[in-house]
Amino acid sequence: MRADDWDRRYGEQAQWSSGPNELVAELLADVPPGAAVDLAAGEGRHALWLAARGWAVTAVDFSAVGLDRGRARPGAGQVSWVTADVLTWSAAEGSLDLVLVAYLHLPEEQTRALLTGAVGWLRPGGRLLLLGHDVESLTAGVGGPQEPAILHSVDRLAPVARLLEVDRLEQVRRVTPQGTALDTLLWGRRAGRR
Repeated sequence: MRADDWDRRYGEQAQWSSGPNELVAELLADVPPGAAVDLAAGEGRHALWLAARGWAVTAVDFSAVGLDRGRARPGAGQVSWVTADVLTWSAAEGSLDLVLVAYLHLPEEQTRALLTGAVGWLRPGGRLLLLGHDVESLTAGVGGPQEPAILHSVDRLAPVARLLEVDRLEQVRRVTPQGTALDTLLWGRRAGRR
């Protein structure tokens, strides 16, 4: 999809809940705050939640309308809002404690290139958290894009996982009002101590 498509979607209505994804909140609950980026932040639900927990967070998305929705929310002044394509935006090498990528779906090569770059942005001990729709959702779950080439899987994320000390790389279930969704989770850290 293009930025125009997402601008239209965000212009019509809010797309997601205002709170963080449950698994994101669970995994990050005990991680000490630092510098973070929320890639493909959309309306900024995760960026706002992180900022409220003391993180210095940058929300990056190519939809100005989505980011404007985030800027209008309480606590938005604590977030740095950047309208940019995540495929061309970059952080300084070794400057971040967390890269969060929630429900960004790109072709496999673009996903791998983005995440490989993101690992380089992490300080030693910094965390990468990717959560997105699993390709098996097409046949065994509900929701998400219906294009197999842009969905995640454990196998598709394995090359990136080799760059990290991995805590979890697995398919996870998420209960929704429409039924059970299948997601892929990659949760790991750059080698070294924080």
